[in-house]
Amino acid sequence: MATIDTKGTTLVTLEEQVAARHTAVLVVDMQNDFCAEGGYLHRTYGIDTKTREELAGNVMALVEAARRSGAPVMWIAAVFDPHYLCQSYRAWALHRRRGEVICAEGTWGAEFYDHVKPASGEPVIEKHHYSAFYDTDLSRQLKARSIKTLIVTGVATNVCVDSTLRDGFFEGFHVVVPRDCVTADDVSLHEAALRTFERYFGYVTDTGRLVELLSRP
Repeated sequence: MATIDTKGTTLVTLEEQVAARHTAVLVVDMQNDFCAEGGYLHRTYGIDTKTREELAGNVMALVEAARRSGAPVMWIAAVFDPHYLCQSYRAWALHRRRGEVICAEGTWGAEFYDHVKPASGEPVIEKHHYSAFYDTDLSRQLKARSIKTLIVTGVATNVCVDSTLRDGFFEGFHVVVPRDCVTADDVSLHEAALRTFERYFGYVTDTGRLVELLSRP
């Protein structure tokens, strides 16, 4: 039976992967259309916005821990105006959303939700597709900071979070998801995405554990 040569392999355990000196926190799509009362998901699917309030508290607890430790926080913001979309996504949006634009540029729906906002100097990466890596300079910015591990938070677990962490994994980053810092409008899809992620891509843990690891000297 063939085995993987471990020579040169590092950062295998969660404890090795999550260290402030080489870890970044990504906050994905924490915007009004995805989180707030009156936003697209609330209007269309009737999401329980209380869950978004809880999510926001957990995300910001992790963000504050990252800031204290010196780990960078990267903010991902969706802008889905039709002229930015590829042909396939534009056609799907017309079919599924009947032409309604989510997170339209310059609107309340595209603004960050409640108190979940970047601090001065923290990068904001604007994306026009599900993945924060697709057609953006996110990978370049992370590698310029010598980042090796990504903690991915935000919405939705099974769509933009999933797409971002998969692309990050194939860009060569270790990927970690705190289960209490992600959510979706469908609980079954949220849980299925986490199970798939944990089996094939990286670690699933919680905010408390990550705050502890980022706080190490």
